[in-house]
Amino acid sequence: GTVLGKDALMARVWPNRVVEEKNLHAQISALRAALGAERELIRTVPGRGYQFTGEIRILPASPDENADDSAATAEPEAVLPQTNLPQPVSELIGRDEELNEILSLAAAHRLLTLTGAGGIGKTRLALASARRLLPQFADGVWVAELAPLADPALVPAAIAAALGLKFPASAVSAELVANALSGKELLLVLDNCEHVIDAAAMMAEALLRASPAVHFIATSREPLNVEGEWVYPVSPLAVPAEDADEQDDPLRYGAVRLFVDRARASGALVSEQHASAMIAAICRRLDGIPLAIELAAARTAALGIEEIAARLGDRLQLLTGGRRTALPRHQTLRAMLDWSYELLPEPERVLLRRLAVFAGNFALEAAAAVATGPEIARSDVVELLSNLVAKSLVLTESNSRTERYRLLDTTRAYALEKLAQSGELDAVARRHTEFYRDLLERAETEWESRPTAEWLADYGWRLHNLRAALDWAFSPDGDPSIGVALTAAAVPLWMHLSLPEECRDRVERALGALAAGAGRDARREMKLHAALGASLIYTRGPTGPETGAAWTTALEIAEGLDDAEYQLRSLWGLWFFHSWGSRHRVALALAERFCTLAANRPDPNDRLIAERMIGVSQHYLGDLPSARRHLERMLTRYVPPVQKSHIIRFQTDQRMAARLYLARILWMQGFPDQAMRAAHSSVEDARAANHAISLCFALALAACPIALLVGDRAAAEHYTGTLLDHSSRYALVHCRAFSRSYQGVLGINRGDVATGLPLLRAGLDELGEAKFAVVRLITFVMAEALGHAGQISEGLAVVEEAIAQSKD
Repeated sequence: GTVLGKDALMARVWPNRVVEEKNLHAQISALRAALGAERELIRTVPGRGYQFTGEIRILPASPDENADDSAATAEPEAVLPQTNLPQPVSELIGRDEELNEILSLAAAHRLLTLTGAGGIGKTRLALASARRLLPQFADGVWVAELAPLADPALVPAAIAAALGLKFPASAVSAELVANALSGKELLLVLDNCEHVIDAAAMMAEALLRASPAVHFIATSREPLNVEGEWVYPVSPLAVPAEDADEQDDPLRYGAVRLFVDRARASGALVSEQHASAMIAAICRRLDGIPLAIELAAARTAALGIEEIAARLGDRLQLLTGGRRTALPRHQTLRAMLDWSYELLPEPERVLLRRLAVFAGNFALEAAAAVATGPEIARSDVVELLSNLVAKSLVLTESNSRTERYRLLDTTRAYALEKLAQSGELDAVARRHTEFYRDLLERAETEWESRPTAEWLADYGWRLHNLRAALDWAFSPDGDPSIGVALTAAAVPLWMHLSLPEECRDRVERALGALAAGAGRDARREMKLHAALGASLIYTRGPTGPETGAAWTTALEIAEGLDDAEYQLRSLWGLWFFHSWGSRHRVALALAERFCTLAANRPDPNDRLIAERMIGVSQHYLGDLPSARRHLERMLTRYVPPVQKSHIIRFQTDQRMAARLYLARILWMQGFPDQAMRAAHSSVEDARAANHAISLCFALALAACPIALLVGDRAAAEHYTGTLLDHSSRYALVHCRAFSRSYQGVLGINRGDVATGLPLLRAGLDELGEAKFAVVRLITFVMAEALGHAGQISEGLAVVEEAIAQSKD
């Protein structure tokens, strides 16, 4: 009935040997095969081990059986070497892979140092590895705990005491201990070396030279830097990704299993249902650090999982109450971080707390710009940052283009407190915001000339720091004039990443600051109004009055500044606004104005975009032959720029936009097969552009409705599912409304009226005026679906409303 972990089983079955885990798996399989129909008596408990679930009965033995037993036990049991290793009091969870790697490295190297942040689990891994290695060392495995030492000079005495060596206290030295161990075959675990690092390194080096059969496993925040040392950085426990698939079992991840196990041990009732999104989120916010997870789990019985999750913003106060027998620094999260911080020399403390202003990854260039000050010269930042990396307080993430650094969220929360206490927070936050303003202004000048993939590789990962900089700039202690400049410069990044909701929110705040007198600048105001118009299209709808007002204001400012580029952008925006509002003659006039202005521009693609705009307007006005000629001419001659600048200037991939309307025209002219191919090509164009907004438009305006029109239900369901997924992921409100409408039609066509009809109604209601850009094309499909659902009057109303709109 007991659940036995893999380590415990292997130590019992193979007590004097190191064996691979696959041997255990093979024996379990053989036992199950022998049990035949009763194979389920041996149960696998995921992440914990194995359990025998059958009933055990002790049978009286016959004399013959007693004789057999005596013969069987006549062979003496193997005796393990001596050790002072403590017995494990709880299972090591989520570390199977790391344990195997450490055992392999320990066999190949005489000195292996496990490094990592405080609470990451270095000691647990070192001790678990040492227990597995015990049979290999004739003179035993010994642990020297260095954490209690305040004086580095006591390191040799501490090691001698751990080994049971008797020396006069005043005479203990590294050489004396090394000589005493000459010829010994043993493994020495040096635990918690960081605060006596130099003395521990000298001790290790002396023993390695004097005793060829002595091996070491050391744990430390930083390497010992001894000849022959092999460093193994201990990673956090695995946690589910934020965007993990719903089918992904959270209990596959060590961090979640550890939380659940420790929460249950504390008396909390944690069901399998709890081991899902909320616990996964808690473990992510705690960086997968075992100590932090154990402290959080220990509070679960008193507070509950929901309260733990809600209070993690104040994790340094929350995560207390560790085991009374633990080291003092492991009894609270703050104590652990205090220990690491106090060991740093002052320049490294200053740098660490200044780096806390970064949210997510940052580059060396950014660190130097933000951290440089009276206490730290710019030239010193590289060395100090390298020291913090070596001490496991800053993590590195190598990239083909640049080295990136980051602080664990827990470390950052602590360092931010220290930054605030130092009185430097506002000054450092200002330098951080100014750096990202300058960086994004540089990016804004580059997006038209650099390949999109390269540009995004350089700037896309800066998004978290952009957000942090804007949060400070518009805070009560911030500088809104810097925030306005940064917002205007960041628009290409938001639109490239298909984040219109975030763009709109930030732009509205910047325009509010401008209205209040924060650094009034006509060019920035023009950019912000254009960005507002673009983002409103996808968030509040293309036909809302605020959308038209934003584009109108942008056009007026652009004309006042004689800025042809923003005149084109604003004319496109107004054309789109009137097209979706069914004012197609107004839209056609705007397309012709665009064409006139584009004729004098050096980029021939501008004139071809004008062709597309005119063709779309003529399509809505019913001149299908002319519309088709304009669109086909555009597609024949248009060469998408490598840098995809048209996506930022005119919101979507332009070749995709032309092809989707060509697909609609082809269907209306009686070429359903060609229409489906063109619709599919528009989807592929959007995928090639790697632009979510473009993909949603191709699906909403062409692929979904045309698949419904030609009766290809499988394609319609596939396209509709893709549209729902992407529109939900990127918060594209109107595209999501289209997907709901299409889902409703599909449901009704399958006979599921109870589900389909509410979806169809909700989608149409949410679309408002915007529905007529697509609904006219499939009005009879929707009306027919409503008729099948018994909603005759509502189906007629849809048709009559579409006719009335067309007459207008």
